[in-house]
Amino acid sequence: MSFRATVLTLYPEMFPGHLGHSLAGRALERGDALIEPVNIRDHATGKHRNVDDTPAGGGAGMVLRPDVLATAIDAVSPEGDPRPRLLMSPRGRPLTQARVRELAEGPGVVIVCGRFEGVDQRVIEARNLEEVSIGDYVLSGGEPAALTLLDAVIRVLPGVMGNAESGTQESFETGLLEHPHYTRPAEWEGRAIPEVLTSGNHKAIEDWRQAQSLKLTRDRRPDLLAGNDDQLAK
Repeated sequence: MSFRATVLTLYPEMFPGHLGHSLAGRALERGDALIEPVNIRDHATGKHRNVDDTPAGGGAGMVLRPDVLATAIDAVSPEGDPRPRLLMSPRGRPLTQARVRELAEGPGVVIVCGRFEGVDQRVIEARNLEEVSIGDYVLSGGEPAALTLLDAVIRVLPGVMGNAESGTQESFETGLLEHPHYTRPAEWEGRAIPEVLTSGNHKAIEDWRQAQSLKLTRDRRPDLLAGNDDQLAK
């Protein structure tokens, strides 16, 4: 069964975007994954097919209407659809590699891409939308965030990466940032590859990589080590 992602958006032409190329593109061509963009406006009514309105209580911007968005969600994800419903939102829980792996193990996702000032809270609650953030910054809409999430998920689907081991030895997979990489030439601009990597001693190489990962994580992302006594003891 292929991974099926339905994306509710006001800009369906943004999909598959960069996902039509490289690993994800080949996965889409093979049918390992399917991306279905659906225009939220197609589910609006009235002469002007309005999808938004002014915020209750006043304020700048516009808010996506709950009736229009709920109709769109119900149309693509009827009762019994096992796929989680995600809302890309800067106030959501941060996307982690662990969550990416969980999503990749399922049948797919329904993703709502917010626009304007956001989405009416009532539809978030009524349709059980899981708010997901890809970082502490604000984008013009949920589409770039949805593309990022789908990129992360599709690449770890079975068979997408030629070398399955590649996906298990990267940043965040073990709770640490990834170690530095080197390749030929052996010396470049006076900088040599660390001798341990050309020693042929696999145990020494593994120890070096682990130590480098731990050092990088301590220097750049100490938050990843918080509460991880096993890593801190090394």
